Amino acid sequence: MDTKLHPRSNFWLETDEGKVALSTWRVQLLESIAATGSISGAARQMNVPYRLAWQRIREMEERLDMALVIAHTGGSGGGGASLTPDAEELIRRFREFQNGLENIVESHFEASFGGAERPA
Repeated sequence: MDTKLHPRSNFWLETDEGKVALSTWRVQLLESIAATGSISGAARQMNVPYRLAWQRIREMEERLDMALVIAHTGGSGGGGASLTPDAEELIRRFREFQNGLENIVESHFEASFGGAERPA
């Protein structure tokens, strides 16, 4: 049986106190808010409770010391949410950093394993 191996990695950014400030999941949450126009829509899209989504947003804002989400109130269609310019820039930089790390992981994997087939 020829099993092909593939490297996988996960990383996140922590504060000096060791608390998660940014992660792939948290960035996906922000991207979902931008895509759906609301925190509740993002929570549904990511299949998590609204309360958890809101809690993670508050944690990120506190730990990064910046506003990331602007909540829009009421109206006939209900409220909504959008990202601040700082959040948009943070997403761009995180994704750039993540892509660079994935390239490094892939290169190191190829150098270490010389291919992806399982050794005999």
